[in-house]
Amino acid sequence: MAPSKLSRTPCQPWHPSRRAIVQAGGAGLLGLTVPTWLKAAAKPQSIAPRAKQVIFLFQWGGPSQIDMFDMKPGAPDDVRSPYAPISTSVPDVQICEHLPELAKRMDRITLIRSMTHRMKNHAPAGYYALSGQAPPTDDQRLRDTLDLFPAYGSVVDHLAPNRHGMPTAVSYPHVIRDGSIVPGQHASFLGKKHDPLLFLEDPNNTNFRLPELRLPPNLSIDRLTRRREMQQLVDRQARLLEYSASAKGFDDYYDKAIAMLTSDHVRKAFDLAAEPDEVRDKYGRTTYGQSCLLARRLIEARVKFVTVYFSNSIGGREIGKGGWDTHGFDDSRMYKIVDQYQLPITDQTLPTLLDELEDRGLLEETLVVWMGEFGRTPKINKNESRDHWPQCYTTLLAGGGTKGGFVYGSSDAHAAFPDEDPVKPEDLAATMYYLLGIDPATEIIDRHNRPLVIGGKPLLDVIA
Repeated sequence: MAPSKLSRTPCQPWHPSRRAIVQAGGAGLLGLTVPTWLKAAAKPQSIAPRAKQVIFLFQWGGPSQIDMFDMKPGAPDDVRSPYAPISTSVPDVQICEHLPELAKRMDRITLIRSMTHRMKNHAPAGYYALSGQAPPTDDQRLRDTLDLFPAYGSVVDHLAPNRHGMPTAVSYPHVIRDGSIVPGQHASFLGKKHDPLLFLEDPNNTNFRLPELRLPPNLSIDRLTRRREMQQLVDRQARLLEYSASAKGFDDYYDKAIAMLTSDHVRKAFDLAAEPDEVRDKYGRTTYGQSCLLARRLIEARVKFVTVYFSNSIGGREIGKGGWDTHGFDDSRMYKIVDQYQLPITDQTLPTLLDELEDRGLLEETLVVWMGEFGRTPKINKNESRDHWPQCYTTLLAGGGTKGGFVYGSSDAHAAFPDEDPVKPEDLAATMYYLLGIDPATEIIDRHNRPLVIGGKPLLDVIA
């Protein structure tokens, strides 16, 4: 359907946080007494879930909005992309000529063209994108600490965990970093028991197997269980383990790992060898392509939140490796790298994933999110490339109760700033939680006993 500008519907009713209550000092608000207000604040509203699960495809490095999904063919030469725009399955929506297969599926996708924040460095911008919480500083030296917010999958595991033996959240096949590890990839202060199941094995390897799901040949399940019982007895009697914030939940995490080792259902979900070669070829014989195929298998097995990282590095200097960070350093050229690697992989893998989810009846209940930590500068630099630009960029949503063929927000003439309906990462986080049936106004408690709200305002206009 053609994109349309709907009249703005009001966002969900506001839920005052405890911090707001304290700031109000005891004064009534809109006629409410403090006890009534406290009761309203303490109880999250009930939301009917539209999505049962999320596939979060994180494009580390920062893909260019103006060269892909928000092209400005009428812009000046030093702004306009050298790529031509092409028509899509949605009237009046054009995207990059190097994405012809995705153009055919645009009727299943919502484009958010007004994402915006102020973090210009990869680490803080990456943390913002992966947690939905603004970092304390825009400093590339931002370090992963237990004072920072958990990953989306960890919040989901804390508030709405799976109860059928499958992990709630799985992340792979990288731990992303730019020098140091980027925060927002684990459970942080929620405790290790809420960490996503993380593995670093390459799904594109011929003999892909998960060490976490295999026992050493000389260790049986019975022996492992006895060893675990003995360890617990020693820990209790000798009190060797003090539950610091970093160790909190380690026992539960260990027990969950043992449960997965004994589960045929879990092992089968990770068995990519069970897929026909034809299907594997459709996704592309790349780490990212096979990772997206595995995401489909995990969703079928009812994992709630799957995070796939495009690359472990920001990349952008060589063809065939790394992420989207295409400044043109070291005599590299953005338009000789992206159109030979990142764009072809995207145009093969994302359309295949959407097709498979739809063909298997899963797209309606699976929210697919495609995004990076920021976009690229409207103006092309002296290296014939583009630099970091968080002020305006594009995110894609598909399935999970969202509209197809819809554009939310808009940018100015150079895709430099939002022109209409700016969207911050916390609003996107709220939208994901809302679609999963989790109230974005819900608070979680950090290690300093402070209540923190998990999201901003959900984008109700993108919901079908």
